[in-house]
Amino acid sequence: MLLEDVLMEYEYHCQARNFTLKTMKNKRQEYKQLLEFLQTKRGITELESVTSHDLKSYVRQKQIAGLKPQSIVSMSKQVKAFFQWCVVEEYITKNPMDKVTLPKLPKVLLTGLTTKEVIKMMESFNNKTYLEVRNKAIIAMMSDCGLRAFEIAGLKENDVRETDIKVFGKGNKERIVFISPALKKILIRYERIKKQYFKNRIQYNDNYFLAYQGKAMSTTAVWNLVVEAKERAGIKGKRVSPHMFRHYFAVQSVMAGIDIYSLSRLLGHSDISTTQRYLQSLEDSELSVKATSSSPLMNLNKGAN
Repeated sequence: MLLEDVLMEYEYHCQARNFTLKTMKNKRQEYKQLLEFLQTKRGITELESVTSHDLKSYVRQKQIAGLKPQSIVSMSKQVKAFFQWCVVEEYITKNPMDKVTLPKLPKVLLTGLTTKEVIKMMESFNNKTYLEVRNKAIIAMMSDCGLRAFEIAGLKENDVRETDIKVFGKGNKERIVFISPALKKILIRYERIKKQYFKNRIQYNDNYFLAYQGKAMSTTAVWNLVVEAKERAGIKGKRVSPHMFRHYFAVQSVMAGIDIYSLSRLLGHSDISTTQRYLQSLEDSELSVKATSSSPLMNLNKGAN
């Protein structure tokens, strides 16, 4: 069976699963490189001829080219996913990536945002113009709901309801997050200003957050407004990104007493280990508060009542 044909079939399989455009772009790029390597360097054109030795050589070539360990691991996941699909489809009997050893990644602890910093970034935008109110609402929603940048950009007006938000995450998986009264107050103001702003302007689509021209926001635009908020708030020596607001949401939720399984669902994580990594950066002072509030002896009287 021609490897090129199977890769094309797998691409359509991924499209049918509604993978994001970014994910599809990464997959196409990776599989194009893999196919070229196997054909030109190893003389392989048939799927059944691919062995773990060929794939080890492919990974080794990436390492020699200077690719960082994280990039090699990410690339290898794409390759392994393809061959695992081939196993499920019974095109091959074993996944040749199973015997490929990947570089170990150092554990990196995230340096999280503080509540003071989040408040500063929110308050760096005023309540006078549409863009200022919109940007404040986006910062508030990311910190209070833990949404990804592309999820914020892709929200539709009907997705933001009275007390909750319908979110379509990675792989177009649907989940529900909830609107606190504090966030609701900010969203009500945003919706009022948005309605006034677009009263005599063209609104090109039904996205919840719109660019000033009435078009949908891009993921890059969400990133840019976070960078602007950081600069306005005077935060230095710390990387601030939309992802850091997800981390902030996770830490604050745990501090408030949510269990990790519920938190994983709210974040849209397919693997609970990802959620656990978010929480490795809890400060000792925060752990102290958690330990005290969950102390068996401290809770004896509560149980007796």
